[in-house]
Amino acid sequence: MQELMSSGIAQRMAAKKLVAASDRDRSCFEGSDIEHLVVYLDASGRPQATLQNAFPLIAVAFSDEGEADLQEQLALLGSLGTVPTVPVQRLDPAKKSESFTLLRALTEGGVGRLARYSASITSELAILRRERETLLENYRALEDAFQARNWEPVSEIFSHDPYADPKDEGIEQLLATAFVEQLLPVSSLGVAGLALHLHTVPKVSGELVVALSYLESGEGVAEWTVPYAQLVPNWNFFSLPRACGGAARTLRLRVSATGPETVGLSLGYSIAGERYSARSELPHPDLDLRPLAFKVFTGLPGVKPASAPNMIAPSSLLEGQYIVDYRLAVDTLSQIVDVSVTPIVPEFQTVRFLEHEHAVVCHPLPSGISAGAISRAVEPGTISFSASAVIDHPEGQPAAVSFLLAPANSNARSEVAELARKGAAKPSAFFSGWREVNSQQAVNINIQLEEPLRGPMDLMILSRAVTDSVDYSWLKVFGFRLVKQSTESADVR
Repeated sequence: MQELMSSGIAQRMAAKKLVAASDRDRSCFEGSDIEHLVVYLDASGRPQATLQNAFPLIAVAFSDEGEADLQEQLALLGSLGTVPTVPVQRLDPAKKSESFTLLRALTEGGVGRLARYSASITSELAILRRERETLLENYRALEDAFQARNWEPVSEIFSHDPYADPKDEGIEQLLATAFVEQLLPVSSLGVAGLALHLHTVPKVSGELVVALSYLESGEGVAEWTVPYAQLVPNWNFFSLPRACGGAARTLRLRVSATGPETVGLSLGYSIAGERYSARSELPHPDLDLRPLAFKVFTGLPGVKPASAPNMIAPSSLLEGQYIVDYRLAVDTLSQIVDVSVTPIVPEFQTVRFLEHEHAVVCHPLPSGISAGAISRAVEPGTISFSASAVIDHPEGQPAAVSFLLAPANSNARSEVAELARKGAAKPSAFFSGWREVNSQQAVNINIQLEEPLRGPMDLMILSRAVTDSVDYSWLKVFGFRLVKQSTESADVR
């Protein structure tokens, strides 16, 4: 029994490789009490793509050749991104026994436990990534199932039919001088749009303004500003880009109009409750326990509703209610072109795309500005742009980095030249300002806009020297993240 227990302990410990050594020094470790803790790096073979069951805390060498091999192999391990920098310790072969005792105490003590804990976190992270991929696949399968069965993602759940009372005066002038409000008698969860009934539509110029907001917080959802020419004397459907999600709240509808003649907004039959009656800031006899004539449609929360005849998309999304993140696709980043403004002709490529890292390299030169441009990279509606930058070489000299957004299809080299000459961008462009970056820690650079972009913009990544030397100054920009107001509703019509 004791032998079996000893064997089990040895097997568990053998799975934890915490000491790295060169294959040239293998004979020094054979037969020692830390042999089960050593992972050997073979300099004569191909570089290892992964380390199985290993998390080296220290590298040990007994010879000059072994130390040189370790330095070379450990540099390659840095690309894995999961193993921290491993220190190399040179030991005296004559004092192996004492050294091995200290090494075993180090690796199997508190530091060893911490290493095992880190290894378990890495393993759990890999499991979470697989679970996330499975979840996304399930969502995709669910969407495919809806499409295969031709299920409608939008359905009518509430309706107030229009009713014309002979005594009605009409609320047309009320729409022009004030507004009419209506609480929707349904939860906001899943609401994908609504319809209003118009009994007359003038042929002269003017606009109907419809706004939807949350009663509890006053937060805006969407606003529709629709010319009369786009309206019909019947039901007019106002869609949202995605069905409302989040907590269930109360929706408030507000309608007004502009122009010399106003649209005929229909009212419904009288109801018993005052809460869901139409109201205005000005008294009007037609609004005595009468709601607007409207319909409410719901769908899957967060899902774009299906199109319908005469469907009207929002002209604006209020207070950032529909804010979405997006990232620059690989195909977009790969289109970067060199637009540097510098008198120096380098012997190497200063601007290039790193496909496997989804990053861009923009190497500064001793004078002028190195720059890469990506045409129409930034989408309309964008309100924020950010990315990270670092000098991708341990001995690389520091540099300065910045971003420039210019109108689509502008002369990128001219935009960079203007910045180099005046130190400021053109009025039509947006400049992030210069940030110094080194090889020690990545920095984040961002552009925050006061209002969403009205059209697509070209992105330019700029770099310049901050010292007399640009040796190994491989400036890498990665992690492009953009935030925009959703414009998916623009093509719902």
